[in-house]
Amino acid sequence: MARLVVLGGGESGVGTAILGQKKGFEVFVSDKGEIKEDYSKVLEHFEIEWESGKHSEDKILNADLVMKSPGIPDKVPLVKQLVEKGVPVISEIEFASKYTDAKIIGITGSNGKTTTTMLTHHLLKDGGVHVGMAGNIGDSYAKMVAEQDVDLYVLEISSFQLDGIVDFKPHIAMITNITPDHLDRYDYQFEKYIASKFRIAMNQDQNDFLIYDADDKVIQNWLKEHPVQSKLLPFSLKEKQQEGAWLENDKIKINVEHKTLDMSIDTLALDGQHNVKNTMAAGLAAMLVNVRKEAIRQSIQTFQGVPHRLEKVLKINHVEYINDSKATNVNATYYALDGIKKPLVWIVGGVDKGNDYSELMPLVREKVKAVICLGMDNSKLKEAFGNVIDLMVETYSMEEAVKVAYKIAERGDAVLLSPACASFDLFENYEDRGNQFKAAIKNL
Repeated sequence: MARLVVLGGGESGVGTAILGQKKGFEVFVSDKGEIKEDYSKVLEHFEIEWESGKHSEDKILNADLVMKSPGIPDKVPLVKQLVEKGVPVISEIEFASKYTDAKIIGITGSNGKTTTTMLTHHLLKDGGVHVGMAGNIGDSYAKMVAEQDVDLYVLEISSFQLDGIVDFKPHIAMITNITPDHLDRYDYQFEKYIASKFRIAMNQDQNDFLIYDADDKVIQNWLKEHPVQSKLLPFSLKEKQQEGAWLENDKIKINVEHKTLDMSIDTLALDGQHNVKNTMAAGLAAMLVNVRKEAIRQSIQTFQGVPHRLEKVLKINHVEYINDSKATNVNATYYALDGIKKPLVWIVGGVDKGNDYSELMPLVREKVKAVICLGMDNSKLKEAFGNVIDLMVETYSMEEAVKVAYKIAERGDAVLLSPACASFDLFENYEDRGNQFKAAIKNL
């Protein structure tokens, strides 16, 4: 009996363990941290052996196959030992894909991938496709394959998950954009991060499709130097495309596989240029899997967006409070600052991943009246914006940050939480950070 060791007892780890057991593996789950009670109960229910608070090497190094959760870096000594021994170390999407015949739409990118994944799923589901949504979002992909296999999966895929693929091959791949992110995991080399994103297309052939942002210079330049096998479907706000999607007279135009679709951008439920792009990408995918045009047009008008992404929380004394906790990198925050048309009190900070704040400078100069730092170490923020912003306050809890913002903000302003950083110094994750922001506002 082949031995499957799962490193990390979170959503992807537990899902992989369930699928592995179902497929006849002897399964062992090991997590260096604590395994949440919800997950340990599931492992008990399936009678899967597990440990937490340590990695027992004698129980791990004898594996035939290891599934590593995306949060564990490749540089960890234990992972290096496994690789040296010749044990395959793969990601959940690689493992689960072997056990389903479903078509896959795989979506990656530095920003916009969650919105695009949710929107694509929404269009397909409304269009009558038997579809599941997984990956970085919602339920574990492996668990879905084990318990309720569908005809098509829309998967949100991070670069860390792509680092662990061998044969994974989506029929439709999407790269929403590529901007510097997670550079701490890629030796601070942007090239390595770009290469990691493009792994999504590495096994594709000429019967598959790659949907990507043609306005993104990083993507364009990479494709010139490293051509892919799949059929290219670019989308653009600037230039007409032969095949793909583009903007013309405030209309989204889609032309793919001899089918066309026009949609006015006034009908989109989501604001902002970046959401026009997300809609183009999702629309292209929906057309490729033959969702009816009318169904696409209608569904786009009912899509509500993603929690913690430019989410309007409350208006107090004519000041709007906006939760963009999901902005964990500079580019995501750029969209937020660019999209809001009011003077801003900006709450920013957290775990810096090698950020370069310079691209935000013109927007900060133009729109931001005060910066509230919310992180354990705010030195880089102070260095970047200290000379440009008159008012800069350091805070160490969400409650304090919101109280300070409330005092500073005047009628007609917006208070924006858009951290541009990871959340792990003061919060469990970006959801926890966003929820604390919403709770603090309601307590004002």
